Amino acid sequence: MQHISIKLSVLLILFFTISSCKQSEEKDHSEKRIKNEVLVLGTIHGGHLTDSVYNTDYLKKLIIQIHPDYILTEIPPKLFKTAMDGFKRDDSISEPRTMRFPEYVDVVFPLSKQMDFEIIPTAGWTKSMATQRGKQLRAIRQDSSRINDWTEYIKGNKLSDSLYKASGKVNDPYFIHTNKYDSIQDLGLQPYNKLFNDELGLGGWENINIAHYWNIEKALEKYRYQGKRILITYGAGHKGWFLRELRKRDDIELLEMKPFLDAI
Repeated sequence: MQHISIKLSVLLILFFTISSCKQSEEKDHSEKRIKNEVLVLGTIHGGHLTDSVYNTDYLKKLIIQIHPDYILTEIPPKLFKTAMDGFKRDDSISEPRTMRFPEYVDVVFPLSKQMDFEIIPTAGWTKSMATQRGKQLRAIRQDSSRINDWTEYIKGNKLSDSLYKASGKVNDPYFIHTNKYDSIQDLGLQPYNKLFNDELGLGGWENINIAHYWNIEKALEKYRYQGKRILITYGAGHKGWFLRELRKRDDIELLEMKPFLDAI
C-alpha cells in the first residue's frame, strides 16, 4: 500500500511539473505573439511647407505623439543609403528623390536624432518607371482615338477635387484620416486605374501600390509579433489602398489617427 502511495505521489509531482512547464511555455509563446500596432499617416508632400495647419511643425508634433518604433517611408530602398549617409555627414538631405518630401527632410530625419525609431524605406518607385509613365500618359493624351478615355480620367479628377474642396476641409489632418477622404480620393483614382493601369505597367496606380505594399509587407513580416508601433507615411492618396490590405491581416492592430491628433 505504501508502495502504491509513493508511486501516486511521484505521478502527481510529474503531472504538476509537466503542467507547470506547459503553462510556462504557453505564457512565453503568448508573450512573443504580441501584435504590433500600425498607423497609416497620410501626407501632403509639398503642401506641408505652405499649409497653415498641416505643416512640418504640426507633423513633427504628431510623430512625437505617436512615438513609433519603426517608420515605413515613401523612399525607395536603393536610394535610402545615399539619403541617410548625406544626412549623417551634412545634417541635411541631398538625395534628389528624398528631397521632394518635406515630411522626411524637415521632420522624420531630424527627429531620428532625438527619438529612438528606425527609418525603413519601402517605396516601389523607380526613376525609369516614372519616366516611362510620363511618356505613356503624354502619348495617350495626344492620341485622338483615346479622347474619350482621357476625358473620363479628367472628369474623375475634377469630381474628386470638387468634393474635396466642397468639404471645406482641404488639408485638414482630421479629414485626411477618415474613410470619407479615402472614398473621395477613389473617385478620381479609380477611373485612372481602370483605364490606364495595365497600359502603364509598373507605373499604373494599382501596380505601384502593389510594389509599395510588397515592401511594406516585408517589413511587417520581419517585425511580426514584437509588440512594436509601426508608422506608415505615404502620400494621402495611397492611404485608402493600404488600409484595405492591412485590414486583411490578423497579426496587427490598426490604430486610428484621431487620438494622436487630439493630443497635439
